[in-house]
Amino acid sequence: MEMAMTLHPLPCGGWSKQLAVSVHTLYPKVRTRPLKLQISAQSEFSMPPPYGPQVAEAVKALRPTFEDVDTLVATNLNRVIKAYANARVGSHHFAGTTGYGHNDAGGRDALDQAFAEIMGAEAAIVRSQVGSPLMDSSGRSPGVASAGEGSLKEFGVSYREVPLSEDGGINWDALNTAVKPETQCALIQRSCGYSWRKTLTVAEIQRAIRLIKGHNPNCIIVVDNCYGEFVETIEPTAVGADLMAGSLIKNPGGTIAPCGGYVAGSSKWVQAAAARLCAPGIGMSAGSTTGDVMRLLFQGLFLAPQMVGEAIKGTLLVAEVMAAEGYNCQPAPRVRRYDVIQAVQLGDRERLLSFCRAAQRICPVGSYIQPVAGATAGYESEVVFADGTFIDGSTSELSCDGPLREPYVVFCQGGTHWTHWALALEGVVQALRQLN
Repeated sequence: MEMAMTLHPLPCGGWSKQLAVSVHTLYPKVRTRPLKLQISAQSEFSMPPPYGPQVAEAVKALRPTFEDVDTLVATNLNRVIKAYANARVGSHHFAGTTGYGHNDAGGRDALDQAFAEIMGAEAAIVRSQVGSPLMDSSGRSPGVASAGEGSLKEFGVSYREVPLSEDGGINWDALNTAVKPETQCALIQRSCGYSWRKTLTVAEIQRAIRLIKGHNPNCIIVVDNCYGEFVETIEPTAVGADLMAGSLIKNPGGTIAPCGGYVAGSSKWVQAAAARLCAPGIGMSAGSTTGDVMRLLFQGLFLAPQMVGEAIKGTLLVAEVMAAEGYNCQPAPRVRRYDVIQAVQLGDRERLLSFCRAAQRICPVGSYIQPVAGATAGYESEVVFADGTFIDGSTSELSCDGPLREPYVVFCQGGTHWTHWALALEGVVQALRQLN
């Protein structure tokens, strides 16, 4: 028997598979004609995209960059898998607990152990009960500068803020003189928040830590890591941060964690945070999480590198399309990302509202809702939100928002797949062009 297989490209862009089989009889004295069987099959995956040429061109231009993001995803997924193996994560860890959580089957400890290893920290506490504080429109946590109930001032803690440099980065000269012998804690906010500035890199955070510790070795360095997890291959706790905190309805929840947050860092300070979460003397050895939530925390953390990768692609696409439309973007198009936020300067109130309304229309939840500006607790200005998400307030899902004040910047984040942003941008571009 003689077999040959050939592939011939078709003009339409598909492939024709041709199988030619020749069968010769075993009896050479009997004259027979060779039997040839031809089977042709066509597989065609090419189809027009459901968005216009301006988005399609941006997608085409970004394909090589998307491949680089996929490499980042694979690298970070690998460290998650290794950490889960070292913690011996099993299905029995998803059982969950009630009440005090004394009958925990090891899931609480396994999750904490895996999370600490992933973050390059000595210890971690990951709990559904950890809240996620909002950021006000200046980029600060509520209660930092106010004298309200539960604020730092109520506890007798004074607060100073080091202004940024003109380019939006750390003012190294100012930081060099800001640390005093009596300074007990330095808080570093990694992401831009609601500020038009560059997000800090892990390398910059490491430099800041060394500078601060050089002046005062006893100063505790705390990093607000929201929006930064899995955007690089290491986290601030791996370069010297004493304590780091973040939210599970952002990056590390993988879009499916329904609530919660984490604290990671040195064992001493994680234990101190745990004592505040529960009660002194109880620390990390108590606290219940129901089984349905516990599984989602494990699964969400596993999915996180992939979801963060898609969010990064989404920010790249937003910048590419909006810059082509003439808007200023931070970060600029095709610039390396250090969080999952893309800021676009729209210039006036109506454009900001139109952007958010167009994004809301493509959301899976509440697409019929029209976002309006309003006062929100913890924010200095009126704010408009587009967040038709499955998890209330989730910014790992596609969402955008912005304060109603000059220069009217919309902050875009999240997205379970970059194609969701591609669809949203089609509507956004059309809405903004109508205003022009």
